[in-house]
Parts: sequence; C-alpha cells; structure tokens
Amino acid sequence: MGDDCDVVLIGAGIMSATLGTLLCKLEPGLRIQAFERLDRAAAESSDAWNNAGTGHAGYCELNYTPAVEGTVDCSKATRIAAQFGLSLELWRSLVASGDVPETPSFIRQVPHLSFVDGEHVGFLRTRATELARSSLFRDIEYSEDRAQIAEWIPLVMEGRGDTPVAATRMARGTDVNFGALARSMFDALTARGVELHLSHQVEEIHRDGDAWQIEVRDLDGGSRTVRAKFVFIGAGGYSLSLLEQTGIPEAKGYGAFPVSGQWLRCTNRDVIAKHHAKVYGMAETGAPPMSVPHLDTRWIHGEQELLFGPYAGITTKFLKEGSAFDLLRSIGIHNLRTMLTAGIENFDLTRYLVGQAMLSVEERIEKLRAYCPSANDDDWDVQIAGLRVQIIKNDGQGGGSLKFGTEVVTSADGSVAALLGASPGASTAVSIMIEVLQRCFSTKWYSVEWRSRLAKVLPSLA
Repeated sequence: MGDDCDVVLIGAGIMSATLGTLLCKLEPGLRIQAFERLDRAAAESSDAWNNAGTGHAGYCELNYTPAVEGTVDCSKATRIAAQFGLSLELWRSLVASGDVPETPSFIRQVPHLSFVDGEHVGFLRTRATELARSSLFRDIEYSEDRAQIAEWIPLVMEGRGDTPVAATRMARGTDVNFGALARSMFDALTARGVELHLSHQVEEIHRDGDAWQIEVRDLDGGSRTVRAKFVFIGAGGYSLSLLEQTGIPEAKGYGAFPVSGQWLRCTNRDVIAKHHAKVYGMAETGAPPMSVPHLDTRWIHGEQELLFGPYAGITTKFLKEGSAFDLLRSIGIHNLRTMLTAGIENFDLTRYLVGQAMLSVEERIEKLRAYCPSANDDDWDVQIAGLRVQIIKNDGQGGGSLKFGTEVVTSADGSVAALLGASPGASTAVSIMIEVLQRCFSTKWYSVEWRSRLAKVLPSLA
C-alpha cells in the first residue's frame, strides 16, 4: 500500500504550480504531492531560457490575426488577450497576499510591437483598425512614420532602406519569467504543506480501485508508490506517454510532433541597452507558430537580455533533458495511422524544419538583419532554446491533423487530466487550469464555498 493523498501533480512547471495554487485557495485541506524529474522546479519548458516569455497577450503576434477575405480576423488575439488578463489577475492577487514576491521578480513592462515592411503595410493597418474595436486593445498605437518607429525601436530602423514600413505598439506589454514565477508559487505551496519531490520520475500510472496508483523512482536512489484520487499530468513533452499509461479511452488517437529551438543571443551590452521592446514580424511560409521571428527584450536573472528567433529544427526528443528515442517510443498501434497521415500532410513543415536545422550561424545572422539591419556578427551567439511538442490528433476519419495550440484531456469521471501541446501555453495557464477545475471538480466548482473563495483570488469569475 502506498502513501495516500488527494492530488498528485506530475511536473513542477507553471501549469502544475497554477493548478496547485488554485486548489489550495479553493480547498485548503487537500493533501497534494508534486513530482518533478529534474533537480529544480520549472527548469524545462517554463525556464526563462527555454520559454518565449512574451507574456502572450495577442498584442504583437501576427500569426494570431490571419488575413481573411479582405479583412483581418482578430478573434484569436482578443481571446488570448482576455485569457492573459485572467493570469494577470491571479498574479496580482498572489502578490497582494504575499504568496509571491513583488512583481519585478517575474514580470516587467516591455512594449509589444508588430513590425512589417513593403507589401505587408496594408495588412498591419487593417489589423490595427480591427483590434482597436476591442476594449482590450483600446490603447494600440499605429504608425507608418519612420521617425516615430525609430523612436520606438531604434535597432530595427538603424541602417534600414527606404521601403515603406509600419508598426503597432502596445506600451503596456510585459515580459514574464515563468520559471521564476512558478518557483515562487511552489515556495508558497510547500509552505502550506504541499510536498514537492524533485529528482523524482513517474514511471507508471494505473487504476487501483477508486484511486490512481503512481509508481515513482527517486533518481538519487529508491522508489515509492503513491495513491491519489486525482492526477494532473503537466509534464511537458512527456505528458502524452504518461496519459497513455492511464488507459483512459480519451487518450487514444493522439500523437506528438517535437520541434527544437535555438535563439541568437546578443552579447554586446551596449546593443542590448538600445532595445526595449518585443518586436514580432511576419512568419515565413510553412513556419510553425513557435518560429514566428521576434527581436525580444528579456529579463533573466535580473539582467536585461536580447534574443532573436527562435529558429526551429528537427528533434526526436520530447524534452530538452529527454531521450533521443522519445519519438520512436511514442508510436504504437493506437496512433500509427494518425502519425503517418499527419506526416504526409505536413511534408512542407518537415522540409522547413530540416532547412532551419541546417542553417549556419552566418545564415541565422543574415535572417536577423531583416529585423536589425546593423547587426554585427561578433555581437551574437547561438543559445539553445526549449523544445515544443505539438499535438497530432485523430481527425475522426482515420487520419491525423497537426494542432498548434494546447489541449486539455480529461477522463470521463474527472479523476485524471493532462495538458498537451504548446503555445500560447504559459501565458494562459490560469484559463487552462480553470478549464481543468470545471471539468474535474464540477460539483465543487459551483458550490457556495468555492465561489466565495474564488472571489478573493479571481473576482472577475466569481
């Protein structure tokens, strides 16, 4: 017989930290244990060097606003802006209650800009007009004036030719260090009795009567068995394989498509100091969402940094600290056709990723010069970024389709939930975990006790 608890969280990233925090606020007496295979919380997908860190709010990401029949569809951008607003609401509440430190430790104001040139100027003009109709974008600024844009983003305009340019700016954009935030949230959770086990890898999950039995290996030696009424799988790229172990019907038919990433990191402090913005451009044809190019001011370990990218590539690992055999092990009878169909239908994407992986440092810097014309080769080094595992989902007709986004998978009885997919991910963690609570704790969610407690941390939902 193993240790009994109410909730097991697999993975110690921003998703588990958010769900654990909400559960502790809504049901303070719950016995919660969290297991993380690395020796530090939030060191994989949530880590500052691995995560895009934009605080995705739909402000600048042009792939969220596709051109449709002479106009621009802004529905996804406004939806994500609302979801990010909910995350901000929880974080402010946690700061106010002393659960996490003052906001400069994990969030800073960094303007979000979209920048285009040439034939794309008309698209950006229409996009700005459409976004401004929403109160969430009421303060969006649009300009085609080169002097104004140079004031906003001098590095982008230095040495640029006379091609027409345009930019939008949201001055209240943010940079979020999700690793620092998640670790602060886990510090607060452990202070309230949540057990966080680092260097512990979940090896097996199976039913045990009315509970789940979780077999865990201590990577420093030993093992343990834990029984829990509810299990959340927030293990990044390993979530799908763990979900499949549960044997729930809802897990069938999924596949996974891993994408690696690299940044160009500026090493010249004078150049870094010239740029204070997140500037997103147009994606290359065939590029996955995580590869939309951006010149990105970041704050990491208390220092301002400047990154460009990310450059995508081919990998067979599901985690940065994973195994080269991850992809092969994920393929079985249940998803073979799904995987093959998706592979055939996304051949152009595969070819794009191979091309990205083969770029030399010089070729990467040449792409940088489209956004920073004055870039000097000696000022930039390659920085390995995190991995993203996109979902391949059964399309209901025997094939499979590649999904760029996140998806919550839950069992019919609500006793297990898993998060699959990638972007926008961390920025919308609160909305995603609210969905988990609504599905898996539906009776409690609508109770007087939970609604009353919810009003203290997320008053907009009460």
